[in-house]
Amino acid sequence: MLAPTIAHLSFVRDDGQPLAFIPGQFLQVHFHYADGTATKRSYSLATLHDHARGPGDAVEIAVSYVAGGAATALFEGLEPGGRIDASGPYGRFCLAPADANRRYLLIATGTGVTPYRAMLPQLEALFAQRDVSVVLLFGARSPDELLYGDEFRAFADRHPDRFRFVPCFSRIVPDAPHPDVRHGYVQQFLAEFAPDPETDIAYLCGNPNMVDACFEALKEAGLAVPQIRREKYVSSK
Repeated sequence: MLAPTIAHLSFVRDDGQPLAFIPGQFLQVHFHYADGTATKRSYSLATLHDHARGPGDAVEIAVSYVAGGAATALFEGLEPGGRIDASGPYGRFCLAPADANRRYLLIATGTGVTPYRAMLPQLEALFAQRDVSVVLLFGARSPDELLYGDEFRAFADRHPDRFRFVPCFSRIVPDAPHPDVRHGYVQQFLAEFAPDPETDIAYLCGNPNMVDACFEALKEAGLAVPQIRREKYVSSK
């Protein structure tokens, strides 16, 4: 459990092959009901992807448990070794090889941070290739909901001049907080980092209200729509 209502789940393909994907992409998990109907849910891949995939490598996702939700019923009932049906990977919420920006603004709430975890090895490689920095603004209600927070802080400590991790807690701030911790919502602190159309590309992933608010703020700061890449997470039963 990453948080009281969020689980980190790890799978392997049942044919033993690796899952080739680009960090930022997602899987669709297929749900089948007793009455013969079916539905799908999308989950960003959280796997730390180093492009050296091998047979039996993990396929990792973060799942929010929602009371009465189809996904919750399936995943809570899975025992170790249990099987799911999934398809993919899909999506274009990825770092583009042609990007020549000098800074990425990565903005997320909740499980919307999972694609950024998958991007960490890719970002580390980018730091060695060109002059680019990253700010990760991550919104959570309290410290126990800061998904992968220790990993992001450790990455920031390894790359202090390139990667800045800014957790924004809307309700409870940790005791003795890091200087980069903020109290409030991520959209309140976006202006602090002075989004600049000359240098920045922004990624927005998570709560639709946050995505919409930050999208408008970034446009007001002068970023063109192609410089703002979005993915909204919507809970559904």
